[in-house]
Amino acid sequence: MNQSQGFSLFGPGSLFRWRWQIFAITWIAYAAFYFTRKAFSVAKLGIEDDPNFELDRATMANLDALYLGAYAVGQFTWGILADRFGPRVVVLGGLIISALAALLMGTFATLPIFVTCMIVQGLAQSTGWSGLCKNIGSFFATRERGRILGLWSSCYAFGGLVASPFAGWWAYQIYGNWKAAFISSAIVVLGVAVLFFIFQRNTPADVGLPPVEGETPDTPQTDANGKRASFIECLKTIIGNRTVLILGLAYFLLKPARYAILFWGPVMVYERMPEIGKVASAIVPTSFEVAGLIGPIILGLISDKVFGARRFPACIVSLLALAACLALFVPTMASGNVYLVVGLLFMMGLTLYGPDAMISGAAAIDFGKGTAGTAAGFVNGCGSIGAILGGLLPGYFDTETVFIVFTGTALVATVMMIPYWNKRPDNTPQPQNPSAASGSVSDVRVKA
Repeated sequence: MNQSQGFSLFGPGSLFRWRWQIFAITWIAYAAFYFTRKAFSVAKLGIEDDPNFELDRATMANLDALYLGAYAVGQFTWGILADRFGPRVVVLGGLIISALAALLMGTFATLPIFVTCMIVQGLAQSTGWSGLCKNIGSFFATRERGRILGLWSSCYAFGGLVASPFAGWWAYQIYGNWKAAFISSAIVVLGVAVLFFIFQRNTPADVGLPPVEGETPDTPQTDANGKRASFIECLKTIIGNRTVLILGLAYFLLKPARYAILFWGPVMVYERMPEIGKVASAIVPTSFEVAGLIGPIILGLISDKVFGARRFPACIVSLLALAACLALFVPTMASGNVYLVVGLLFMMGLTLYGPDAMISGAAAIDFGKGTAGTAAGFVNGCGSIGAILGGLLPGYFDTETVFIVFTGTALVATVMMIPYWNKRPDNTPQPQNPSAASGSVSDVRVKA
C-alpha cells in the first residue's frame, strides 16, 4: 500500500488542500521542537535550588555548549539525509528522539545522563529546519516561496514565546518540581509526532499529484547512472555552490546577535538599567521575539512582490537597518528610557528575524535545488556555529564591545551580498524590463 492509499480515509484531496495541510503540520512540528529545546532553560531555575542535584552555573553553561555543538554538527548532516530519505523519516525520528531524551532528563537527575541527553537532544533538534524547509519547498513554487516561508518561519518565534511559559507553568505552578518542565514538554512533542505521522507527506507525488514546478526542491540528486547521489556527493555539490556558501557565511555572521539577545538580553538590560528591576529586565527583551513573529512575513512579501522573488535585495535593505539598530542599542540603554529600549529591541527583531528566516529558508531552498535539504542544513549549520559565539561573547566582553562587533558583522554580511543583488532562482520568470525592476544594475543570473 503506497502513501496516498494509506491516506484514503481523508480522500484524494487537491493540491490546494495538501499545500496548506503540509504548511500547517510542518509549522506545528517545528514550533513543537522548541518545547523540548527550552525545557532545560526553564528547569535551571529549580535545579539551582535542588540539594539532590547540584549543578553550578558553569556546568549548566557547558551543557548548553554541548547542545549547541551537537546541533551545529546535526545541521550539516540531517539536510543531506533528508535529501536522500525524505523529511518524513528524518523529522519524525527527530521528534521522537527529542521527546525521549527530555523524558530521560526529567526522570533521572545525574550529570552523565544530562551530558548524554544534551548531545542527543542537539542532534535530534537539528533534524527539524532543513527537513521541514525542504518539505515546504516541495509544495510551494519559487515565485511564492518568499512570502510562504516568511509566514511559515513565524513557527520558531511562536515556539520560543510559548514553550518557556508552558514548561514553567507545569514545573512550578502545577507540580512544584523542575523535572515537570522536561516531562510536560516531552508529552507535547510526542503528541505532535503522532500528528506528523498522520498528516505529513514528503511531496505532491506521494499523494498522486503533479509537482508544483517542473523541477522542484524534492527532486533527488542523482549520479550519471541515475542512482541517488551519495552523502559525500551531495556535500560536494553544496560546497561547490558559491551562492549557498555566501548564504552560509552571511548566516554565520548574523546568528550571534540573535542568540546573544536571546540568552543575555535580560542581563544586558539590567546591567545598564538596574533601576527598572529584574522582572522588568526579563520582560523588556521579549519585544525582540514578538517582532520575530512578523519580520519574516514582511520580508517574504517584499521579496516576492517588490523584488520579483529575488532574496538578496530584501536581505540587504533589512541588514542595513539592523546595523543601525545594533549601533544604537547601548546609547539607547544609557538614556534610561525603557520605552525607547523596547522600541529599539522590537526594530532589531523586525530587521534581524526577517533575513534570518530568508537566508536559512527560502534563499537556501531556491539556490540548492535538487539538494534543498542539504543546502538548508548547510546554511543553518553555519548559523549554528555563530550561535555558539552569540552565547559566549557576552560572557567574556562588555556589552558595548559586543554590539560594536555585531554591528560590524551585519555590515560585512551586507557587503558580501551586494554582488548578488540581481540573482534569482533559475526557474523564476524574468521581469519584462529587468532594468526597471532592479535599477541601474544589469540582471546577472549566476548559475548556482
